Amino acid sequence: MARDTEVSCLVKYLVFGFNVIFWLAGGFILGIGLWAWFEKGTFDNIAKVANVPVDPVLIFVVVGAIMFILGFSGCVGALRENIILLRFFSVVLGIIFFVELAVGVLGFVYKDWFRQQLDNFIQANIIHYRDDPDLQNIIDFVQSYFQCCGGEDYNDWENNIYFNCTLKESRGSREACGVPFSCCKDQGNNNVLNTQCGYDVREEEINPSARALAIYTKGCVPQFEAWLQENLFVVAGVAIGIALLQILGICFANSLISDIQAQKSRWQFRR
Repeated sequence: MARDTEVSCLVKYLVFGFNVIFWLAGGFILGIGLWAWFEKGTFDNIAKVANVPVDPVLIFVVVGAIMFILGFSGCVGALRENIILLRFFSVVLGIIFFVELAVGVLGFVYKDWFRQQLDNFIQANIIHYRDDPDLQNIIDFVQSYFQCCGGEDYNDWENNIYFNCTLKESRGSREACGVPFSCCKDQGNNNVLNTQCGYDVREEEINPSARALAIYTKGCVPQFEAWLQENLFVVAGVAIGIALLQILGICFANSLISDIQAQKSRWQFRR
C-alpha cells in the first residue's frame, strides 16, 4: 500500500531536469536582454522604446523573463514537491499551448488577415529602420536570408525618410531613391561588403532588367510565404515537437501533483 502512494522519482526528476535547462536558458536570454538594454541606455530614456514598433531587445527580455519564471516554478516545484508552484507551471504552460494552438488555427483560417498584419508590421519597421541598430540588423538579416526587399516589393523603402526619392534634392541624402545594402544580390567572390550597392536603384531611368540584376525585387512577405510552402513539413514537425514537449510537461506536472496529494493523504490518514 505504501508503494502505491509514493511520489514517482522518475517523474519528479524528469520535471526537475527539464526545467533546470529551461530555467538556465531563460536566465541566459534575460541576462543578454538586460545587458543590451543597459548598453543602449534604454533605462536612462524609456521613450526610446516608443521609437520602434517592437524593440528587439525587449523581445529578449520578455521571452527570457517568462522562461526564467516558468523554469524556476517547475524546477523548485518538482524538487521541493510544492503543489502551488507545480500548478502555476502547469497552468501557464497550458495557457501558452492553447495560445499557440489558437494562433495556428486562426492563421490557417484567416491567412489573408495575418498576411496583411505581417505586411503592416514590416512597413512600420521600415519607417524606423535607422532608429534602432538592433532593428536595422534584424531587417538586414531577414532581407539577406529570404532574398527579398521591402514588404510587398522594393518600392516600400520609399516610406523611409532616408531612402525617399522625393526628398533627395531637399535633404541631399545619398541613400535617397535607393535601398539598403541587404537588398543587393551577391556580387561574386568579393569579400569586401559594398554598402553602397543599393544607391539610386529606384530611380525611374534605371532599366528594370538592370535593377533586377542588382537587387532583390520581390518583397519579404511573398518570399516568406514561398519559403513556408517549401519547408511546410519541417515547420510542421518543429511545431508538433514543441507541442508534444509542452503536453508532456503538463502531464508530468499533473502526475507529480497527484502523487504528492496522495502522499499527503496517506500522512493525514496515519495521523
